[in-house]
Amino acid sequence: MCQAFVPLMMKADYGRVVNVSSSLGQLNDMTDKDKVPAYKVSKTALNAVTRMVADAAGGSNVAANSVCPGWTRTYIGGPEAPQSTEEAANTIIWLATQPDNGPTGGFFRNKRRIGW
Repeated sequence: MCQAFVPLMMKADYGRVVNVSSSLGQLNDMTDKDKVPAYKVSKTALNAVTRMVADAAGGSNVAANSVCPGWTRTYIGGPEAPQSTEEAANTIIWLATQPDNGPTGGFFRNKRRIGW
């Protein structure tokens, strides 16, 4: 999707890419205790792509960021998850609607930058 649309965004000099990731993809906290290596590696790869897109779009008004929405009450998250889908979407919407010169190339949770 980024390969198809980011060049068009750059031509229009505006765009926001928000990749939905997970803190399980953070290298600085990665362990094997959760036993979900494929999921972790896929989120780590998504975070790397986010950084690459942000770099490729550098100098334009196109921002690319990753977000960890947190454990959310969904079919996969289950009914015990502490937050609603509306709460999970909060940071995603915040990143998608950032003004010009907003953050790019970052990883966020609860509207705060987190480590990769």
